[in-house]
Amino acid sequence: MKEKLKKIPLIGQLIKALELIKLPGVKSFSVYDLIEMYLLGIIRGAFTARAGSISFSFFMALFPFLLFVLNLIPFIPIINFDGVLLEFIEALLPQETHIFFSSIFEDIQSKPRGGLLSSVFILSIFLTANGVNAIFASFEESYHVDLTRNFFKQYLISMAVSILLAILLLFAVAVFIFFELYFLRNIQDFIPNTVNWVRVAQIFFFVVLAYFSISTLYFFGTVEGKVNRFFSPGAFMTTLLLVTSTYLFGIYVDRFSTYNQLYGSIGALLLFMLYTWINSILLLLGFELNATLNKLNKQPKANTTEI
Repeated sequence: MKEKLKKIPLIGQLIKALELIKLPGVKSFSVYDLIEMYLLGIIRGAFTARAGSISFSFFMALFPFLLFVLNLIPFIPIINFDGVLLEFIEALLPQETHIFFSSIFEDIQSKPRGGLLSSVFILSIFLTANGVNAIFASFEESYHVDLTRNFFKQYLISMAVSILLAILLLFAVAVFIFFELYFLRNIQDFIPNTVNWVRVAQIFFFVVLAYFSISTLYFFGTVEGKVNRFFSPGAFMTTLLLVTSTYLFGIYVDRFSTYNQLYGSIGALLLFMLYTWINSILLLLGFELNATLNKLNKQPKANTTEI
């Protein structure tokens, strides 16, 4: 394939240029070798099917995750923490999707749990772990992943990661509340437009939260994930793509989408599912980048496979 592409004038020159650029820390491989192996993993790794699986698993795990988070809120000594949490999430989602999300959030929040608190809490952990476990299973189906875990070990790790992600979300919101109450309010007499600074802070905390969450999924997702540094190139790329896709998706929903006119009340649900599917693709793109780098590190240059 490479020899055929080299015969095309502009593409051939581009390939030769990419072959001259060596990857730092990846033996003697070039940028072209990375791109070739990366595309190989996407083409041969049932990419769209895995993205659909992650999207469905994420959607099914979302509500147990919210239930789990809401059960943790009473242990946080901050007044109206659940309201601030909802505002924090709403500010980061496109309008139609955050309307759907907030209605689900408020519905779960309003349900009295009473004496069932402990049983609901435990059940929500297991249901959330199912979603994370499905994401890890999709990671293991990558063309570049050779080692897998047994079911029980994978499930225990999924459960631990679920708890870690919930705590990470609550911690990020708590820090944001502290930032808003004790920092922005103290400087509002000196700096105009503190409302804009609140918005900037929300975006900043969202980016940091996304980066940490994605890095956690990649690091613990497979046996080979720990070969990479915790803050890996794939996590960085996915975070950038996630922020970009969220912004562009918001523009699409606000200006061009006709889902509500076509589907009525379920339009917001379809938009939310589309949003999760897009982000599932981005999650896999970053993971495939890490898996490709691991593959290149493990094999000699002569064994690279062409598409």
